[in-house]
Amino acid sequence: MVMPTSPTSPTAANSVSNGTSNDVPDGAAREILLELVDEHGTTIGTAEKLAAHQPPGLLHRAFSVFLFDDRGRLLLQQRALGKYHSPGVWSNTCCGHPYPGEAPFAAAARRTHEELGISPALLAEAGTVRYNHPDPDSGLVEQEYNHLFVGLVQASPEPDPEEVGGTVFVTPGELAERHAAAPFSSWFMTVLDAARPAIRELTGPSGGW
Repeated sequence: MVMPTSPTSPTAANSVSNGTSNDVPDGAAREILLELVDEHGTTIGTAEKLAAHQPPGLLHRAFSVFLFDDRGRLLLQQRALGKYHSPGVWSNTCCGHPYPGEAPFAAAARRTHEELGISPALLAEAGTVRYNHPDPDSGLVEQEYNHLFVGLVQASPEPDPEEVGGTVFVTPGELAERHAAAPFSSWFMTVLDAARPAIRELTGPSGGW
């Protein structure tokens, strides 16, 4: 179900808000509604999560987080086998979707803690990237306007097993080896490449990113 934003639609008015916490829907609706956007990232409505990912996909807001330790290693997560979308594959530290009306920065920090049990010591915006990535295994489509964040982590992950199957810190060389040998999310290289300028600024020229 797609719900366009309209002054005459109480449902839309409740599910798309001005970003304040009081306007975020409660209960199950918070987990199944995504914020639809146009090509400029402007909110145009909401849609159920699964419906937004059915081919050809509906363009919606998302976020991707890249966290590094004090040695400049990137924290990767393996998506839990029980996830309906891209189960068991490796990907960036955390990714997901803001609740309708929730600021992407707040969503990134919230979801990182929910999935990995950690709060970034530093988290900074790293731009946006728009992509269209079909998932060949599930048949679902990632049509996303993705907000990127890079940061530092000083605590050891304590992942939620329902969300995360494993974690590992990797150097650029170790990432290349793992990427060649193991399955990764369809969107991983797109978001990594888009975030590289901010990653290099964070880790320094000697980091190799």
